[in-house]
Amino acid sequence: MELYLDSADINEIERAFKLGFLDGLTTTPTFMHRHGITDIDGLILKLAKIVPVLQVEALGKQAKDIYNEAHRLLDLGLDKKTSVFKIPISMEGITACRMLRNEDIMVNIHLVYTLQQAYMAMHARANYVCPLVGRLQDQGHDAIALVEECVNAVNYYGYDTKVMFSSVRNVEHVRNAINIGAHTITVPYKILQQMTENNFTAVGTEQFYEHTRLMTVRVKEAMSSTNPVVSADTELQDAIVKMTEYGFGCIIIVGSGGETLGVFTDGDLRRLLQRNGRDVLKYKMSDFKYNSPICIDSQEFLFKASELFKTHKVDNLLVTEGDKPIGLLDIQDI
Repeated sequence: MELYLDSADINEIERAFKLGFLDGLTTTPTFMHRHGITDIDGLILKLAKIVPVLQVEALGKQAKDIYNEAHRLLDLGLDKKTSVFKIPISMEGITACRMLRNEDIMVNIHLVYTLQQAYMAMHARANYVCPLVGRLQDQGHDAIALVEECVNAVNYYGYDTKVMFSSVRNVEHVRNAINIGAHTITVPYKILQQMTENNFTAVGTEQFYEHTRLMTVRVKEAMSSTNPVVSADTELQDAIVKMTEYGFGCIIIVGSGGETLGVFTDGDLRRLLQRNGRDVLKYKMSDFKYNSPICIDSQEFLFKASELFKTHKVDNLLVTEGDKPIGLLDIQDI
């Protein structure tokens, strides 16, 4: 199934065709009016240089007028091999279609709302016939059934016409087009962007990134560059200030030789204040007893850190190089 972009917004057109796999662009006078385009010919020529196939309107009251407009655009600089002229279905329209097809100029008969209209376009050798699904559904009709009937007619009778599923309003329409075997679909840019989106995919991808990070990133690469250390002779009230300045919920207490005595947490502070009151703020950090901190070497991978966090139910790990503390790894770092 061919995939076209349906737009006249030059910015989104340029972005979309950088993808490298779109088959072409459909545009309409309505789109151009919506975007305030005044130099229509200039835009058409610019678009023709960007897209593989450009489908543009050839309007006229009479068949000869439509025929002449298509030739005017070709004389302007459009390439016959990469240009398709869109013509609204009518007796004059299909007459012009036949005239242009006799010269191997490609035609899309659009604004199709019935199977009879589509049949007339097919019989006039239109390259594309284009039912407008969204507009037809707005009127309460079974537009999907119409597109399917058109596809069946092409396949049954062997017409050399592609059924283009157009007026796409949502990604479900894309699914409908695939299921009924439409030959071409043209979609707005916002729908194009949504076609690769799915919440399960997003969750799975994030898990892949997370697990890859755990297996390939070392602790030293993930931890903060701040080493929240205070000496054992520091008073508790000053240690609290330092802990706040460091931005951690704990600090590392070291002895005079730089050896690690333990880790003091904000939970330890709450318990001390509840038990001893504000007088404890004058105590030195050496006055407290510390449990052995949960340590990890800076060269370990984050996978091991993750296991330690789960096993010991802590929020921070003391990171060491040799026997020296060089900082803390917060659970948020992984």
